[in-house]
Amino acid sequence: MTKKILLLGSGELGKEFVIAAQRIGQTVIAVDSYENAPAMQVAHGFEVINMLDGAELDRIVSKHQPDFIVPEIEAIRTERFYDYEKQGITVVPSAKAANFTMNRKAIRDLAAKDLGLRTANYRYATSAEELQKAVTEVGLPCVVKPLMSSSGKGQSTIKSEADIAKAWQYAEEGSRGDIIEVIVEAFVNFNSEITLLTVTQNNNPTLFCAPIGHRQERGDYQESWQPAQVSDKDLFEAQDMAEKITEAIGGAGLFGVEFFLTNEGVYFSELSPRPHDTGMVTLAGTQNFNEFELHLRAILSLPIFEITLEKAGASAVILAHGNSTNLTYTGISDVASLPKTDFRIFGKPTSRPYRRMGVVLTNDSLNTPIETIVEKAKETAKLVTVNL
Repeated sequence: MTKKILLLGSGELGKEFVIAAQRIGQTVIAVDSYENAPAMQVAHGFEVINMLDGAELDRIVSKHQPDFIVPEIEAIRTERFYDYEKQGITVVPSAKAANFTMNRKAIRDLAAKDLGLRTANYRYATSAEELQKAVTEVGLPCVVKPLMSSSGKGQSTIKSEADIAKAWQYAEEGSRGDIIEVIVEAFVNFNSEITLLTVTQNNNPTLFCAPIGHRQERGDYQESWQPAQVSDKDLFEAQDMAEKITEAIGGAGLFGVEFFLTNEGVYFSELSPRPHDTGMVTLAGTQNFNEFELHLRAILSLPIFEITLEKAGASAVILAHGNSTNLTYTGISDVASLPKTDFRIFGKPTSRPYRRMGVVLTNDSLNTPIETIVEKAKETAKLVTVNL
């Protein structure tokens, strides 16, 4: 049952996906815009192209004739996916799903307008002037995000009129793609944020992982933990929303569905049609299958009988604090000497300020207070220094 997979985007999430695929005998060609990207280091082959160039995308699809196309990032000419499906290639989770979820506008309108899910009040803007009008309509404070971006790039919070011009400039810099448009969201007064990893299967029921809590800075996650403390009522509401929206866009695979938990109930926030960065906590052995194994099995139509929570765990990121092409790391042996602790160094060839270079993982028994496990992960991550 060996299949050929064309992985579009080769970061740390892609790397773990390739490792999962290698373990069960699949062939992976890793694609990204730069050489020696993390997933390329463990794949069978690689291609370096601009994935927003439709002709280049067509060229490598024709060259490799994959069984599956698995997107890992947003900056892809996703409208080409419909043609690839007509050629008999399976796009993960589907061409429709990829086109909807790679653009925050399509997925938000589907959630709010078509499915009636509870979301923050929102508007769109394609210029600094439109942003000014949108901010007036949704009110302050509000959050601005490019429609196409990843890992929080270009995302900022507007607290006063003075922040508007700066927010537009930052969104322009962080946007992926050739059209600059942002979503402006009213600030939701939430108690906590969760990611609900949702696994859709071709011939079996939709499954849910235990909820994952996370903390963000600069729009990017810093720590995540599983299980997050969620009431039965809120968890049922989140699962119901996740099932509705993944069913509406179709296809098999793992989705990272993000929610805000508030006093008024659960708000849908975002959806990623692939393993989620906060889900790296599953590498701590919290589940019987980590999120990358689940994504792969769902794609290949291998039945997943159940997802079981085995341990409580946390992840904390290791960040770079400057630009370098000659990286070294210190403190790894200190981390390795600790019990119930693990780490990943992603192998990125270059660094820049706040770039995620690795992650520390901690775990303990399910009756251990999750706050204790998270604090251990945070303190352990401080032991590692990225030397420039």
